[in-house]
Amino acid sequence: MTSPLQQKIKITGPSVVTANRTSDGAVIWRTAHGWSDDLTDAAIVKTADDARKLLAEATSDDVGAVGAYIAPVAISDAGSIAPGNLREEIRVKGVTFPLQLSA
Repeated sequence: MTSPLQQKIKITGPSVVTANRTSDGAVIWRTAHGWSDDLTDAAIVKTADDARKLLAEATSDDVGAVGAYIAPVAISDAGSIAPGNLREEIRVKGVTFPLQLSA
Protein backbone atom coordinates (compact mmCIF):
# COMPACT_ATOMS: atom_id res chain seq x y z
CA MET A 1 0.00 0.00 0.00
CA THR A 2 1.32 3.42 -0.93
CA SER A 3 1.69 6.05 1.77
CA PRO A 4 -0.55 9.12 1.28
CA LEU A 5 2.62 11.19 1.13
CA GLN A 6 3.93 9.12 -1.81
CA GLN A 7 0.72 9.25 -3.82
CA LYS A 8 0.30 11.71 -6.64
CA ILE A 9 -1.73 14.59 -5.24
CA LYS A 10 -4.17 16.28 -7.57
CA ILE A 11 -5.86 19.46 -6.35
CA THR A 12 -8.74 20.82 -8.42
CA GLY A 13 -9.85 23.57 -6.05
CA PRO A 14 -9.60 24.71 -2.46
CA SER A 15 -8.79 21.84 -0.11
CA VAL A 16 -8.14 21.10 3.54
CA VAL A 17 -6.60 18.25 5.51
CA THR A 18 -8.97 16.33 7.75
CA ALA A 19 -8.63 13.39 10.13
CA ASN A 20 -10.17 11.89 13.25
CA ARG A 21 -9.05 12.78 16.75
CA THR A 22 -7.61 9.74 18.52
CA SER A 23 -9.10 10.51 21.93
CA ASP A 24 -12.75 10.46 20.84
CA GLY A 25 -12.96 9.89 17.07
CA ALA A 26 -14.26 13.41 16.35
CA VAL A 27 -13.72 14.88 12.90
CA ILE A 28 -10.95 17.49 12.97
CA TRP A 29 -9.22 19.77 10.47
CA ARG A 30 -5.61 20.85 10.22
CA THR A 31 -4.96 24.52 10.93
CA ALA A 32 -1.76 26.47 10.50
CA HIS A 33 -0.80 25.54 14.08
CA GLY A 34 -2.45 22.23 14.91
CA TRP A 35 -5.97 20.79 14.85
CA SER A 36 -9.47 22.21 15.25
CA ASP A 37 -12.92 20.66 15.44
CA ASP A 38 -14.28 23.65 13.49
CA LEU A 39 -14.05 23.53 9.69
CA THR A 40 -13.88 27.33 9.51
CA ASP A 41 -10.50 27.20 11.32
CA ALA A 42 -8.95 24.90 8.71
CA ALA A 43 -5.90 25.90 6.69
CA ILE A 44 -7.00 26.08 3.05
CA VAL A 45 -4.58 25.03 0.31
CA LYS A 46 -4.89 25.48 -3.43
CA THR A 47 -1.82 23.70 -4.82
CA ALA A 48 -0.55 20.14 -4.66
CA ASP A 49 2.72 21.24 -3.04
CA ASP A 50 0.90 23.11 -0.26
CA ALA A 51 -1.46 20.15 0.23
CA ARG A 52 1.49 17.74 0.44
CA LYS A 53 3.19 19.93 3.06
CA LEU A 54 0.04 20.26 5.18
CA LEU A 55 -0.63 16.52 4.91
CA ALA A 56 2.94 15.74 6.00
CA GLU A 57 2.50 17.92 9.08
CA ALA A 58 -0.81 16.23 9.85
CA THR A 59 0.44 12.67 9.46
CA SER A 60 3.44 13.39 11.69
CA ASP A 61 0.94 13.92 14.53
CA ASP A 62 0.05 10.25 14.86
CA VAL A 63 -0.77 10.65 18.54
CA GLY A 64 -3.45 13.34 18.21
CA ALA A 65 -5.03 12.33 14.91
CA VAL A 66 -5.39 9.34 12.60
CA GLY A 67 -6.38 8.85 8.98
CA ALA A 68 -5.40 12.28 7.68
CA TYR A 69 -6.28 13.00 4.05
CA ILE A 70 -6.92 15.90 1.70
CA ALA A 71 -10.56 16.89 1.25
CA PRO A 72 -12.21 19.43 -1.05
CA VAL A 73 -14.04 22.45 0.31
CA ALA A 74 -16.28 25.06 -1.25
CA ILE A 75 -15.78 28.73 -0.52
CA SER A 76 -18.74 31.05 -1.07
CA ASP A 77 -18.51 34.56 -2.50
CA ALA A 78 -18.91 35.83 1.06
CA GLY A 79 -15.88 33.75 2.12
CA SER A 80 -17.63 31.07 4.14
CA ILE A 81 -16.25 27.55 3.93
CA ALA A 82 -18.34 24.39 3.47
CA PRO A 83 -17.66 20.73 2.69
CA GLY A 84 -16.85 20.20 -0.97
CA ASN A 85 -18.50 16.81 -1.45
CA LEU A 86 -21.12 14.52 0.09
CA ARG A 87 -18.65 12.47 2.14
CA GLU A 88 -17.29 15.57 3.85
CA GLU A 89 -20.79 16.97 4.36
CA ILE A 90 -21.74 13.77 6.21
CA ARG A 91 -18.56 13.92 8.29
CA VAL A 92 -19.38 17.51 9.30
CA LYS A 93 -23.06 16.94 10.08
CA GLY A 94 -22.84 13.46 11.59
CA VAL A 95 -24.86 10.34 10.99
CA THR A 96 -27.56 10.40 8.32
CA PHE A 97 -30.18 8.51 10.33
CA PRO A 98 -31.28 8.49 13.99
CA LEU A 99 -29.29 6.15 16.18
CA GLN A 100 -31.29 3.76 18.31
CA LEU A 101 -29.80 2.08 21.29
CA SER A 102 -30.76 -1.53 21.80
CA ALA A 103 -32.38 -2.37 25.08
